[in-house]
Amino acid sequence: MGSGQREQFDNPVIEWVDSRLPVFTLMQREYGVFPTPRNFNYFWNFGAIAMVMLILMIVTGIVLAMHYTADVEKSFSAVERIMREVNGGWLIRYMHMNGASFFFIAVYIHIFRGMYYGSYKKPRELLWILGVVIFLLMMATAFIGYVLPWGQMSLWGATVITNLFSAIPLVGDSIVTLLWGGFSVDNPTLTRFFALHYLLPFVIFAVVFLHVWALHVTGSNNPLGIDTKGPQDTLPFHPYYTMKDTFGILVFLIFFAIAVFYFPNALGHPDNYIPADPLVTPAHIVPEWYFLPFYAILRAITFDISIPFTEITIISAKLGGVIAMFGSIGLWFILPWLDSHPIRSARFRPLYRTFLLILLADFVFLGYVGSQSADATLFGIPLSLLGLIATAYYFIYFIAILPWLSRNEKGRDLPNSIHEAVLEKENKKMSPEAAE
Repeated sequence: MGSGQREQFDNPVIEWVDSRLPVFTLMQREYGVFPTPRNFNYFWNFGAIAMVMLILMIVTGIVLAMHYTADVEKSFSAVERIMREVNGGWLIRYMHMNGASFFFIAVYIHIFRGMYYGSYKKPRELLWILGVVIFLLMMATAFIGYVLPWGQMSLWGATVITNLFSAIPLVGDSIVTLLWGGFSVDNPTLTRFFALHYLLPFVIFAVVFLHVWALHVTGSNNPLGIDTKGPQDTLPFHPYYTMKDTFGILVFLIFFAIAVFYFPNALGHPDNYIPADPLVTPAHIVPEWYFLPFYAILRAITFDISIPFTEITIISAKLGGVIAMFGSIGLWFILPWLDSHPIRSARFRPLYRTFLLILLADFVFLGYVGSQSADATLFGIPLSLLGLIATAYYFIYFIAILPWLSRNEKGRDLPNSIHEAVLEKENKKMSPEAAE
């Protein structure tokens, strides 16, 4: 069948619509008969899970916006009124609040899967870059959303993070003034943050569309990291993977429901249930948990960089922290070129797998460091020093270890094809030796 021909549908209504606007043909080709590698594991569920969470966040956010007032005198009480007086408001608010955390959980797992199986390598570089753009937009949306309840952590978190831009030479103060809409975090700040928080999810949705489009052009990677070699290596996306994704989504939503109904405030900060007061600074200002590793990288830089044997400062500690924080994500954009090894999957690269798992542990530890006060210790060692070491490994992994592995790691032999590897795995399961 030529690419210009439509699918034929038995349902007369669907056939009538499709003959005039072939949306059902498009859906059938992209999500029905679309050839997909037959060896996906459950890590591949998290793209669909992230999409479901994005839709949930948009829907609950629209409902909340109908009852919210962006005013420093009224915002805190507006959120309390949603919780206490709006029918089902507590549920919508808790779904939205915890939905942000679960959205980030799904996306973090999705990113780690991409790194583990080399999904950023040729020909999927642009697919990966669009994914990093989505992550940055998520961070911006989540940050400005955290300001809207106008509790203590909302106000002071916004003050600390927006002040970071003042470290940028020449234009920093102008950027801060633009973000604030004045000379402090106040009503103009809250108004523009509310407008941006409403707008950015739709921008994310548009970039997700491009992300999925790029995926359907290049095709999906798979756990073996090898290209499909024919129909024997693939399955139609429907019904096998639609059912597998549905199962994964339902399991994920069970954990989400447990959090919403039984532990709705476990991932929040108690200070945000105190109305914002610009005259009282909280003892320990922390962002939401999903920002903590990057917050730790920001705080790890406590020294100025100067010209040797002079007192001329090239980069201040504040600017160095900002560069390190944004650079830690900026490195993801060039990851396809930092890791140029011909083997994609970590299954066949034992050294790469070891260093990547160390990076994962390092990232989690940075999250812990970011959650503690600046003067905290661990086993008598200042956490500031441990945070600096963890930050150093993070950058060394991307800048030095990956290029070195690309040139020097041999890796193991790859299977000839996906279907041979799948059959070999099934035969091992069914063999008498395995049964014994």
